[in-house]
Amino acid sequence: MVRPRGTTSTGRHRIEMSLRPDKNSRQVTFSKRRAGLFKKCSELALLCGARVAVVVFSEAGNAFALGSPSMEAVLRRFDDGNDAGALVPAADVDDREALEELYRAREATAEQVASEIKRMNTIGDTVVKAQTGRRYWWEADVEALGEAELPEFARALDRLRANVRRHANKLRS
Repeated sequence: MVRPRGTTSTGRHRIEMSLRPDKNSRQVTFSKRRAGLFKKCSELALLCGARVAVVVFSEAGNAFALGSPSMEAVLRRFDDGNDAGALVPAADVDDREALEELYRAREATAEQVASEIKRMNTIGDTVVKAQTGRRYWWEADVEALGEAELPEFARALDRLRANVRRHANKLRS
C-alpha cells in the first residue's frame, strides 16, 4: 500500500522516557520492555559467549530472572565466599534478600520435582512388575499393587478412559 504524500507513519517513533501515569499502561510497558531486555541479554550471551544474569523486580515486588548459562552458574561465578556485596551493592539489602529467597525457592522446587520423579518411577516399577505376563500395562494385577500405587494407577486409567471417549466422540462426529 502506498501512502499519500504528507502523511507519516505512527510505527517506530521515540517514546518520552517518563513514568506512565496509567497503571495498566505501566504494566503493559513493563512486560514488553522486560521481554525485550531478556531477549537482548540472551542474544548477547549467545553471540558473544558472555555470562549474563538479569533480575528485574516489578512494581508489585515480583522477581523476574534470566541467566545464561543459568542464573546459578553466573551467581556462583561471582560468589567466591569473600564478600557477597561485590555482587549486589550493600544499599540494596532488600533486593539481595529477595534474590536469595528466589534462589532458595528454586532449589526447593528442584528438590520437590526430583522427589516426585523418584516416587513416580517407583510406582511405575511396581506397575511393571504387576504387569508381568500381560500384554498392556492396564491389565496389571491390581492385587499386586500396594496402597501407594493404586490411586496413581486409577488416575492413569481414568485419563486413558477419558482420552478413548474423546477420540471415539471425534470419530462419531
